[in-house]
Amino acid sequence: MHIGELQPPPGAKGRRKRLGRGMSSGHGKTSGRGMKGQKARGSVRPGFEGGQTPLYRRLRKRRGLSKSARNIGIFRRTYAEVNVGRLEEGFDAGAVVTPDALRERRIVRSLRDGVRILGEGQLTKALTVRAHHFTAAARSKIEAAGGTAEVI
Repeated sequence: MHIGELQPPPGAKGRRKRLGRGMSSGHGKTSGRGMKGQKARGSVRPGFEGGQTPLYRRLRKRRGLSKSARNIGIFRRTYAEVNVGRLEEGFDAGAVVTPDALRERRIVRSLRDGVRILGEGQLTKALTVRAHHFTAAARSKIEAAGGTAEVI
């Protein structure tokens, strides 16, 4: 294929609307602008409301983010969550569990903003778990099994 052979897919490019070409064309006389008025005679700039104070001037000037904007989660971090029970299945005793190791074994799909270890399930093996966040239950189960929970 050469650059001269490129063409848009069928139906992508329509014919332009030919205005003012006689009454039988359907776009004659007023050319689709209707009767009289400002829009029929010339252009009206965006935001013009016929002399009424426009919306962008009626509203007060606010700068930056409000406290409510922060609370709806703009700065919220989303963690890849892993239960302690999954670590029992996926790793041998004495292994070092890192976010990259979790990804390699397909326990998590993507790391997002980090890994959070949750306390659901049982753990009997001593593991060294390195993650970004631990729940209290998860930390106690890891340490009860003889392992360590290290925050990255």
